[in-house]
Amino acid sequence: MTDLDVAELIDNPRIRIIICCGSGGVGKTTTSAALAVRAAESGRRVVVLTIDPARRLAQSIGVEQLDNTPRPVRGIDTAAGGSLDAMMLDMKRTFDEVVADHATPEKAEAIFANPFYQALSTSFSGTQEYMAMEKLGQLSAQADADDRWDLIIVDTPPSRSALDFLDAPEHLASLLDGKFLRLLLNPSRGPFRLMGVGFSLVYSAMEKMLGAQVLTDVKTFAAAFETLFGGFRARAEQTLALLGSDRTTFLVVATPEPDALREASFFVDRLTESGLPLSGLVVNRTHGSQLEISAERALALAEDLEASSGRTDGGDHQAEIAALRRHADRMRMIEREHRLLARFSASRPDVAVRSVPDQSGDVTDLDALRLLGAALADEN
Repeated sequence: MTDLDVAELIDNPRIRIIICCGSGGVGKTTTSAALAVRAAESGRRVVVLTIDPARRLAQSIGVEQLDNTPRPVRGIDTAAGGSLDAMMLDMKRTFDEVVADHATPEKAEAIFANPFYQALSTSFSGTQEYMAMEKLGQLSAQADADDRWDLIIVDTPPSRSALDFLDAPEHLASLLDGKFLRLLLNPSRGPFRLMGVGFSLVYSAMEKMLGAQVLTDVKTFAAAFETLFGGFRARAEQTLALLGSDRTTFLVVATPEPDALREASFFVDRLTESGLPLSGLVVNRTHGSQLEISAERALALAEDLEASSGRTDGGDHQAEIAALRRHADRMRMIEREHRLLARFSASRPDVAVRSVPDQSGDVTDLDALRLLGAALADEN
């Protein structure tokens, strides 16, 4: 198993973007925040973007409320020259910003008022992931323009599948630049003019299923949005190119559980297949023991104490027996985690791994994030 050197990763000035991805509930948000604090206090000028709806990052770094604007994090040790800003993606506001930046005021106003756009910008599948990519592109462009940041850390959405994050931008761009909206906008052009009565029948059926007002809203949206179609696809392609560049790297985050490692394997495979730069796997909440006593030996000692006392409850040795059994349970859990990680590494031997010990208590403040950052850098 190759060791992932997180300290070297965040100190590398060539790395300008770190993207933490993985399934939900594995500690992506706290890992992203700990990396950000560690990097900032090591001298990097960092902005961390979270798309986690639980809003745990705001609590962890002591910011009253994160929003779509990067805000300074107080309490960071800036002696090394670093800084830390934090923000949380506001999906609708980001979409609104894109429209306002690329449409005339009149068209933007028409788009904002359109019911189809209002649904698209707040609840359409893939919109959150697409807007995360839009915001990353904006932050990268701003960092290049004014040198405010030299490292962007992204806490990705808790998607069930890597495909959700990597493919959503293309899917949404295809929708907004697709034949269906263009057909609704002008069905008499192109090959659709040949459909004649057939298309009219299909359109009538769609009206009955969806309602005439829904189709009217979509057509109105398409008419107002027509000049923006190509821009969405172009920006998606630019951001995907940024993700594949040598200034970006991915960290897959998991826990030593079968489902989490199975999902991590899928992320690793998809990133590899897509040619995206992967630094390695962070495995949170692993366990260890300072006692070099196997589970079998601990249980045997507990049984010996029970036998020597002549009582089934252990007599005067109840505390020792209970401790030995707890140790046996812990050693079995450790052995299980080792087997799972060994299986992962055997199937993907080129993936570097960092195992991070389970932190006592919740990570809810800067000091706890510093401890987690030290664990990530293998300094504990």
